[in-house]
Amino acid sequence: MIKPLIQHPIVQRIAAPLILGFLFLLIWQLSFQQLEVPVYVVPKPSDIVMALINQSSLLLGSLLVTLKITLLAFACAVIIGTLIAFLFVQSRVVEACFMPYAILFQVTPIVAIAPLVIIWIQNTTLALVVCAMLVAVFPILTNTTLGLRSVNKGLLNLFQINKASRWQILMRLRVPNALPYFFGGLRISCGLALIGAVVSEFVAGAGGTSAGLAYQILQAGFQLDLPLMFAALFLITCTGLGLFVLMSLLSRVFLSKWHESEQA
Repeated sequence: MIKPLIQHPIVQRIAAPLILGFLFLLIWQLSFQQLEVPVYVVPKPSDIVMALINQSSLLLGSLLVTLKITLLAFACAVIIGTLIAFLFVQSRVVEACFMPYAILFQVTPIVAIAPLVIIWIQNTTLALVVCAMLVAVFPILTNTTLGLRSVNKGLLNLFQINKASRWQILMRLRVPNALPYFFGGLRISCGLALIGAVVSEFVAGAGGTSAGLAYQILQAGFQLDLPLMFAALFLITCTGLGLFVLMSLLSRVFLSKWHESEQA
């Protein structure tokens, strides 16, 4: 009776991680409480919860700012990355010319680029969106390009024999084939958009711009308010997890009926 219950997919994928997390938090709370670890060194989970409650209005406002920047950057990355992928698949020459520059932006640390972007773009929010978008666009670009090119040669020959246009080949063959790759890129890119937003906020916050959760982490660090710092970090983690789950659900909605990657 117990073994089939443990082997149930819902138990393995949801209940088991939750139980493990609860045990970790319980050990953390009890051990640090017994050892009397100072709160300014490492706070207990109860201290973090109290910070979330007492500073809820401040943290919620900062969360909304960070979330707005993340979603705007993610949306821009999806649009720009997909359009460039469509362009690359139409011409190998265009891809050969521009792909090295896309790789160049990807391998250049955003910490090095963000100060320049913030100086060049006067609107702080727009500058943060641009920085986060530069981090998030590459997975969508590369995954979508790979999916658009990874078509079955026999199907491609069949379309060409029947004199299908480039547009028909793109929309009826390449795009359906690229959807699993595209949604895989979305799952990676949503997290990178959040990372880019937080890193950019760190740079902007260091320059005196108060906005999102990264600025609250900076301020909490200056004041040695570690419960507030951990509370802000917890909200960032939950936001990233929520975005990943949302992209996974979106992938399942579009692929579960026909693609083996989302079928039980």
